[in-house]
Formats: sequence, structure tokens, C-alpha cells
Amino acid sequence: MFQGLALNSEHYMSLLSARQKLVASNIANADTPGYHTQDINFQVEFENALGGQTPTVIEPAGLAVKPDGNNVNIDREARLLAENALRFSIASNFARAELNSVKTAIQESK
Repeated sequence: MFQGLALNSEHYMSLLSARQKLVASNIANADTPGYHTQDINFQVEFENALGGQTPTVIEPAGLAVKPDGNNVNIDREARLLAENALRFSIASNFARAELNSVKTAIQESK
């Protein structure tokens, strides 16, 4: 039972890490002419991660393009950064709680 939960948590946190790298890259390239924002479809990629696939990078639709061809929106990226950090914190707290439950069960069975 725990192995399945641990595997799902591992995939989820790996996906969060991949998204964090993309968001950081978007922010770093906010002033790079012609740079286009990269992201992942989190819902689809989490489902795919359960099958062991690596995330597919997409270019989000509907972002305003500046005259230099760059479409990075710093407000959007800051929101995604905060959202991703919150999700990672929740996932790590969940994993920690699951580990503590297993630890407690083992200690009580002695």
C-alpha cells in the first residue's frame, strides 16, 4: 500500500521540480527577444508520469507577445512559482505524514 503512495508522491514531486525549472527559465528569459514561455500541462503530465513518461514541454496559448517577440508574463510566472512551491510543500508534508504513520505502526508492533 505505502509503496504505491510513495511512487505517486515521487512522480508528483518530480513533476513539480520539472515545472519549477521551466518557470525559473521563463523568468530568466523575460527580457530575451523572441523567447517564448514554456510550461507543462500539469494534470495531463501527472497522469502520464504514472506511466513513467517524462513531461512534455508546451508553449501556453493566449499570452501577449511583446514587440521583441517575447511572451513571458512576469506576473504569471510569479504566480506559478508560488503555486508550485505551495504544491511541493503540501506533497512533502503528505509524504512526511505517511512515513510517520509507517514508523509509528512499526514501533507499536514491537
